[in-house]
Amino acid sequence: MKQTLIHLFILLSLIVRHQPIAAQAQTAKAWYCMPCNNSCDTITFAAAGKCPHCGMTLLQQTSNEHKKTMNKKKLKVAFYLQNGVEVLDFAGPMEVFAYAQFEVFTVSKTKAPIVSQGILKILPDYSIEDAPKADIIAFFGGNAGVASSDPQVIDWLKKQPTPDYYFSVCTGAFILGKAGLLDHLTVTTFHESIDNLKKAVPTAKVLSNVRFVDNGKVITTAGISAGIDGALHLVAKIRGEETARNVATYMEYDKWVPGEGLTVQKQ
Repeated sequence: MKQTLIHLFILLSLIVRHQPIAAQAQTAKAWYCMPCNNSCDTITFAAAGKCPHCGMTLLQQTSNEHKKTMNKKKLKVAFYLQNGVEVLDFAGPMEVFAYAQFEVFTVSKTKAPIVSQGILKILPDYSIEDAPKADIIAFFGGNAGVASSDPQVIDWLKKQPTPDYYFSVCTGAFILGKAGLLDHLTVTTFHESIDNLKKAVPTAKVLSNVRFVDNGKVITTAGISAGIDGALHLVAKIRGEETARNVATYMEYDKWVPGEGLTVQKQ
C-alpha cells in the first residue's frame, strides 16, 4: 500500500511539473514565415528577420497561431482575362493575391490562348463554361470592350454564385458596369475613361484622382499600377494590414499607403 502511494505521488508530481511546460509551449512565441507554399512554411525560426528561403518578413506567433494561419481557408480569385488585356493591370494584383495565399486562377471566354498587349501569350485555366465558383471575381483593362460588349460573358458574370467581392482595375470597371454591378455606387476607372464610364453607368458617381474606391463588396481601381494598391487594400481588409504590409515589402512596392483610397462602405 505504501509503495502504491509513493508511485501515485511520483506520478502526480510529474503531471504537475510538466503541465506548466506544456502550457508554456502553447503560449511561447517564435518566428514563422508567412505561408508561401514552400518548405519554409514549416520552419520555426529563433529570431526576427527575413526568411532565408523566400525572403518574406517573419511573423512572431505561437505555434497555435501559426497552425491557424496555415489552416486558413484559401480564398479563390477568378481573374477574367480577355484578348488584349493590359499586362500590369492583372499581373500586379495577381502577385499581391498569390503572395497573400489566395488561390488565383484565370478565366476567359474560351480556353484558347489569348495575347496580352500583343506580346504575352496566356493559356487560360478555364473558360466561362467550366470555371469554378470564386470568392472574388476580378476584371481588368486593355481591350475591355471585348468582354463588356459580349452578351455571353455578361450573362456568365450575372449567373455567378454571389462572390464575397467584385474587383476591377482600369477599364475592367466597364464589364462590372454592363452587368449592373456599379449602379448607384461610387466608383473609379482609368483617368482617360472617366467620362465614358459616366455615360456607360449614369447612376454611378465616377471619381477621378483616386487610387481605388471600396464600396464594401465592389472595389474599383484607377488604371494600371493602381490595381496593386486596390489588391493590397483588399488583402488588408481580409487578412489584416500586417499581411498586406509584408506583401508590399516583399514586392518592394513602397508606393502603397494604407487607407489612401476611398472607402465608401465597410463590409
